[in-house]
Parts: sequence; C-alpha cells; structure tokens
Amino acid sequence: MILEHAILNVKPGEAERFEAAMNEALPLISASPGFLGLEVRRCIESPDRYVLLVKWDSVAAHDPGFRSSDRYQRWKEALHHFYDPFPVVEHYGEPVAVA
Repeated sequence: MILEHAILNVKPGEAERFEAAMNEALPLISASPGFLGLEVRRCIESPDRYVLLVKWDSVAAHDPGFRSSDRYQRWKEALHHFYDPFPVVEHYGEPVAVA
C-alpha cells in the first residue's frame, strides 16, 4: 500500500466551500482503479490548512492512473482553485514504525 500525502493550504474564507467541494468530488477519486481509501483532516492550529491522505495499491494507480483520467480533470476543476500555494504531493511506502 502506498500513502499519498499533501498539505492543502486553502485560501482564507474558503474552508466551508472547500469542504463541500471535496465531499462532492470524492466519487471521482474513489472510482479509480487501485484506490483504497482517503482521509482529509482540518488542522486545529491553522483552520485553513488540511492534510490529504490517500491510500493507493501502487504509485502508478495514482500517477499516471488517476491523474491521466477524465475524473482527475473534473477533480482539478472542483478543487485546485482553493489552494494557495499549490500543494506538494508525495508518496510514502510501507511503515517503518507502528504503535
């Protein structure tokens, strides 16, 4: 399992609209082959910041998989205008420590 991680800095005053758009966009990503799950959590200290965690069965399922799909274009249209700056997306492998 691969974990995609991104910090989403949402433009001030847009949090409520972002959360609604994210919930509407979820079926776009969850329909992707290799998608295993997703969590978005709001930061307590910085309420305009979120962490996105997506579980994939491989990096290829995300990119080029989802990212080359028509669903990604719709995901982009629904969500990318909320971010400032645009997030860095990274992929993480198997855990090295678990408690």
